[in-house]
Amino acid sequence: MGYNWKMQYIIDGHNLIPQVRGLTLGDPDDEQTLIDILSPFLRSKKSRAMVFFDRAATGQAGQRNYGLVKAVFVPVGSTADAAIADYIQQLGGAASNHTLVSSDRMVQAAGRAHRVNILTSQSFATQLEAFFDQQPQSPTQDVALSEREVKEWEDFFNQYGSQPPDGLNP
Repeated sequence: MGYNWKMQYIIDGHNLIPQVRGLTLGDPDDEQTLIDILSPFLRSKKSRAMVFFDRAATGQAGQRNYGLVKAVFVPVGSTADAAIADYIQQLGGAASNHTLVSSDRMVQAAGRAHRVNILTSQSFATQLEAFFDQQPQSPTQDVALSEREVKEWEDFFNQYGSQPPDGLNP
């Protein structure tokens, strides 16, 4: 049984990073952080993404799968822009089922030539923000134990008196 993917995104990663709140291109983990941010968003949208990053470190070029995100690390000497244009061309007629996320006009032009839907990085970042703003916040306070739980823990610790059970003494 196949999964019905609503949308597939083609993302110009380094073009998107500066638009996402809390991310900066100067962060050495910016690419992984973006991938981590994209994953829950894509899951909620029943979507997948191919994210292109240029200037891959030596020995790090190539494709890697991160669940719903496939990252393409383009080697030095080439550009993500060129890799995106090549990927879109390889999609052929299926390109119209994809959305390109980039504010780079040359990248957008490559997408338009193959009828790819275009979304600016700023617009996509706004969608990401709205998604995370709607997510329930995890509690930051300690959750109080019930009286019964406190009693169970007291009994547990008191059963050994001042000596820990065997194997727990260093």
